[in-house]
Amino acid sequence: MRYVSTRGAAPTLGFGDVLLAGLATDGGLYVPEDWPTWDPASTAATAADRRYVDVAIEVMWPFVADALDRDDFAAMVADAYSTFHHDEVVPLVDLGAGHHLMELFHGPTLAFKDVALQLVGRLFDHELTRRGERLTIVGATSGDTGSAAIEACRDRDCLEVFILYPGGGRVSEVQRRQMTTVDAANIHCIEVDGTFDDCQDMVKAMFADEAFRTEVNLGAVNSINWARVMAQVVYYVYAAQILAGPGGRPVSFSVPTGNFGNVFAAEVARRIGAPIGQFIVASNRNDILTQFFGDGAMRIGSVEPSLSPSMDIQVSSNLERLIHELLGRDGEAVAEFMAKFRDVGHIAMESDRFSPVTELWSAASIDDATTSATIARHHADGGRLVDPHTAVGLAASERLRRDPTQPLVTLATAHPAKFPAAVKAATGVHPGLPPHLVDLFDRPERLTPLPDDLATVQAHVRSTRG
Repeated sequence: MRYVSTRGAAPTLGFGDVLLAGLATDGGLYVPEDWPTWDPASTAATAADRRYVDVAIEVMWPFVADALDRDDFAAMVADAYSTFHHDEVVPLVDLGAGHHLMELFHGPTLAFKDVALQLVGRLFDHELTRRGERLTIVGATSGDTGSAAIEACRDRDCLEVFILYPGGGRVSEVQRRQMTTVDAANIHCIEVDGTFDDCQDMVKAMFADEAFRTEVNLGAVNSINWARVMAQVVYYVYAAQILAGPGGRPVSFSVPTGNFGNVFAAEVARRIGAPIGQFIVASNRNDILTQFFGDGAMRIGSVEPSLSPSMDIQVSSNLERLIHELLGRDGEAVAEFMAKFRDVGHIAMESDRFSPVTELWSAASIDDATTSATIARHHADGGRLVDPHTAVGLAASERLRRDPTQPLVTLATAHPAKFPAAVKAATGVHPGLPPHLVDLFDRPERLTPLPDDLATVQAHVRSTRG
């Protein structure tokens, strides 16, 4: 398996180099040169037995086979998912009428990011140890990626980790403390006076600065890193095989998303052979994705805070990977498209390129009032507490489901205890933290507040890294 940049001008790399590179040198995102074909028979028995680890090994193996020994890879996958607090790793909960909730929050930091990052941390450790190298990880987070990356990479001698997150209450207190209370010498939390998009832009700018990138040996944990997307493909294949039945009927997915990495993983699952009938893209009031799937246009707006802060994003990086497919994998065309978007703040895709989207994709923007009402209704009807991001996914699925005969899966992306204020306001119930986090608010915090200034943040990374 070889990997190419969505913008076509960066070197073609193998998996190990793509893992460590993160963003391509031309500013693009790495994708496989060719999509492999998943053989349903290879995971049929294990999926029926709900052995997630075995399905994960089979689905991901074609993406990593050039870089890893299979036994080593299998051991890393098994070790990664041994950290989850549920035997099924990502259990499916039947909501009735063919609708299921896939709980992705049973990992150590209570969010879906653990599913990918627990594995990515081990892949980093393996590859860097093999090469005798040390990597400086710089990541931006809207709340969940940061804590998941920190938990996956803490205390690893070959990694130095800097996580940028927006200040001013733009992440929940639980999310912030999950990052800032980690007592590990290789972990550094930076509270930026700005939005998530500001943090993400700085990370991209650091990767674009070739001298700085080389000086600190820069790597990425955001979903710009292909390994993140690869690991998320698994749970779509896993759920589709369980629910599709012997005839392979299509399964639909409703995905709360901001940066588009999670739902793009579903598109990868479809491309390699999973039977998927509809993608529902669930956004909050920051609706750039809803606009795009409505008319093929991208428009940069201002980021507005919401009850679902992990989706408070107006520039969805991973959308570029889908645009790359829609533009016929023409890297030069993608580079021109993205440059124009950044230049003028809006761009529209030509109708002949965009029309295939409407067959499978739909999107909804869910406001805070509807989010709260959805949390309240699911608690009143079934006694179930859901976090505001999951509620956005549920509201979108109820609004946009096309075929009630197809199984529908809504992704539960975070534990309700990560957003206790929003859940309590809607239900009157304060969701408690699980046992391994009950003392979270008693732990001392370690963080560095910095302005939204690239040079200042780069200087901090230079002076702090070990």
